[in-house]
Amino acid sequence: MSEALSVSLQDHLAGSVHAVGLLEFMRDEHPDEALGTFAANLLGEIEADRTILRKLAERVGPGSSGSKDVGAWFGERLSRLKLHHHTADGLGTFEALEFLGMGIGGKLALWRALGAAAPADSRLQGIDFEHLAARAELQQSQVEERRLEAAQAAFRSSGPNRRTRLVSRWQSTSTFVLMALATAVFLAGPSKKVRRT
Repeated sequence: MSEALSVSLQDHLAGSVHAVGLLEFMRDEHPDEALGTFAANLLGEIEADRTILRKLAERVGPGSSGSKDVGAWFGERLSRLKLHHHTADGLGTFEALEFLGMGIGGKLALWRALGAAAPADSRLQGIDFEHLAARAELQQSQVEERRLEAAQAAFRSSGPNRRTRLVSRWQSTSTFVLMALATAVFLAGPSKKVRRT
């Protein structure tokens, strides 16, 4: 169980690098807007959650995985470029919020799983996972509200150029999905070969 728990915590720590970077970008790009204020507030909570994850990882086993952190950092920088490129039509913001929502959903599932495992593992005791799960649910709800607002702006018809913009959005989304898949494969690491007997 120790190895599985360590891997899970390291994966979520790496994902938090991406989330923090995206929120910092949204905060800095929209300093006088509601989105910027929202990103700043959520950033504080995500960083607090990340601190808890890091402490748990230290209790369980090895420290932060350098390769996974580098992969997450690289992916976050690519996402910043996409966000900057699509600031005008709002597509980058929509995709960033979509990514954040998925990440928070994963974190919510982690808190619940750790809460279930805590009674049998002393390393997980002393942490209010129920409270953390409730906070993640609220974060997820708030991000989803912002995501739907961003969708209205990103997918709004733009007249004669609508077809061109839709193609551009499809290409952008495809790039985003491919980047996410590539990052996931990188974080998963090389598969173990099955020995033939």
